Amino acid sequence: MIKKIDHIVITTADTNACTAFYRALGFDCREANGRWELFSGDFKINVHRKGFELEPKAQNVATGSADLCFELCDPIEVCKDRLLEQGLDIELGIVLRHGVLGEMKSLYLRDPDGNLIELCSYE
Repeated sequence: MIKKIDHIVITTADTNACTAFYRALGFDCREANGRWELFSGDFKINVHRKGFELEPKAQNVATGSADLCFELCDPIEVCKDRLLEQGLDIELGIVLRHGVLGEMKSLYLRDPDGNLIELCSYE
């Protein structure tokens, strides 16, 4: 039945900080219909501001509760350098992990709401 993930929703306390962070990761951030949509390829993240979520919504809406992994299109070492140049803090990495395609290199950081963001590369 399921083909793929179309989108996910994250909740933020600060849409400006949130969109700036994901823009630094390479997402195309667009405001539409009173909310932010963050695009990457054929996938998007819908951003809801805490207290102003769209209905229907998750049963237990919270900021900082997501753990997301994104596959990189560039070598992970190059991406790590870019993130550091932009002033983003790397929490852990580069480490070996196992993803859907097998062994991968990963690094971890947190978005402004505390969501854990894993960036991976199958090199």
